[in-house]
Amino acid sequence: MSDVSSEVSREQSNIIAKGPFQRLLRTIGPGFITGASDDDPSGIGTYSQAGAQLGFTIGWVMVAAFPLMAAIQEIAARIGRTTGKGISGNLVRYYPPPLLYVIVILLFSANIINIGADLSAMAEALNLIAGGPRSVFVVAFGLVSVAAIVFLHYSRYVTILKWATLSLFAYVIAMFLAKVSWADAMNGLLIPRIQWNGTFWTTLLAILGTTISPYLFFWQASQEVEEEKLDPAAKPLKWAPWQASEAFQRIRADTLIGMAISNLIGVAIIITTAATLHKAGVTDIASSTDAAKALEPVAGKFAFIVFAAGIIGTGLLAVPVLAGSAAFAVGEALKWKVGLARKPKEAAAFYATLAAATALGTGIMFTPIDPIQALYWSAVINGVCAVPVMVVMMLMAGRADIMGDFPVQGWLRVLGWLSTGAMGLATLGLALQWLM
Repeated sequence: MSDVSSEVSREQSNIIAKGPFQRLLRTIGPGFITGASDDDPSGIGTYSQAGAQLGFTIGWVMVAAFPLMAAIQEIAARIGRTTGKGISGNLVRYYPPPLLYVIVILLFSANIINIGADLSAMAEALNLIAGGPRSVFVVAFGLVSVAAIVFLHYSRYVTILKWATLSLFAYVIAMFLAKVSWADAMNGLLIPRIQWNGTFWTTLLAILGTTISPYLFFWQASQEVEEEKLDPAAKPLKWAPWQASEAFQRIRADTLIGMAISNLIGVAIIITTAATLHKAGVTDIASSTDAAKALEPVAGKFAFIVFAAGIIGTGLLAVPVLAGSAAFAVGEALKWKVGLARKPKEAAAFYATLAAATALGTGIMFTPIDPIQALYWSAVINGVCAVPVMVVMMLMAGRADIMGDFPVQGWLRVLGWLSTGAMGLATLGLALQWLM
């Protein structure tokens, strides 16, 4: 008992010793990067299409999605920090192998499609700005993404990811370059409107699929494990309950900041395209680069360049996260040594899987699959895949044998199940529309 008391005192002293700004810098971590990577080129294409097709009236979905995505991401982070294992690491230990394999295969497949779609969008954006061969750009972006993960030290890599989030604010700039009717925009954000047609339900699922994506759960949980292993004083909360109060406060603040930024950017893109493309009657938008091209005659050359450059920046942030989450899922499922803090020779299979996911995604460019269609439908696929993953996560988070003294309870658990239910209902609504 005295040992526990001394540990609590030491933790409290560490908190007091840090100033507000230092604590903020320590707080920004896995949740911040996860939220930023959520706005990848696939997501930009989804938000652009939503704003162009449905105008301001779809904005309320982003407001409604915020507490749901923040809750489910916090639950994923708590699983990692509490158990010292990622989602797959817990699945392999506590659940039947068939369930593990189905979830990992779904995630890996969705991530490959997402990587291919993102790389294609990045190449198209660079072609729009500077010209040049798209296929070469796809390969180059894929190589840069893998090289950054493999050859950079983990701490430096994380720092680069944090700075890369600044590229997201290109869309805030683009929003203020557009002539927005702010009364209409606020009306769309605050008043829910449901349309009983296939376009609405497909768009709704695509938005939910790009804001609440399976790869984000796996990434944030695994990064919490990485951060804990790098800190000599930190231990999985299941075995070090005296660290829980500070850890949960940091996770909540980190996740809220990350998801708030993610949603702010999504709202900015919807408002920009609603105020320009939808208003001008341009609704046939299939990708983020389509939106950039359509913006030029409506909002001007500068808005076009800002929008296109943002696609490249967000892709460079998101592709490594997509490949990394796939590698964590496969590596933990097969009980390999995993972790970006490990050197490649210490976790060869893990890094090989990461490179393979990127290579397979790059290969989509050289198949009959239309990368532009893949960009939008990857969000829909993520939405469908998310439902079984979220159900398993919620069950996992409530088990005392997995979470020890810290099963997820109260309003956080309610929001987690609401998030799961919302994704399930959106998927069901889309399925019914297809059948009708």
